[in-house]
Amino acid sequence: QVQLVESGGGLVQAGGSLRLSCAASGSIIGIRRMGWYRQPPGKQRELVASISSDGTTNYADSVKGRFTISSDNANYKVYQQTDSLKPEDTDVYYCNGMIKRYYSPVYSDYWGRGTQVTVSS
Repeated sequence: QVQLVESGGGLVQAGGSLRLSCAASGSIIGIRRMGWYRQPPGKQRELVASISSDGTTNYADSVKGRFTISSDNANYKVYQQTDSLKPEDTDVYYCNGMIKRYYSPVYSDYWGRGTQVTVSS
């Protein structure tokens, strides 16, 4: 099995920063992409940022210039530095990985349970 475990969420004042971490473990043979998602109330889960195995990054327009995603490919970890936080960034942040397991012919999506980020005004 594959597990993704997030950490680093918390309560911060507007303008503050948090560093989210996600570690993937299990019978992993390769990771094509990892990323962070959130799900605003009443809306579908949305991409916040992603990073591919070749280092290509992608950000939601709402976080460009404020959030930075990075990865440690050798250790199956992904990080998200969140700066200049706003109250509207308050949400549960989910780690996602497109991961290939041993004996599997394909890459599949895996999800963590999420970490809460709360930004007070």
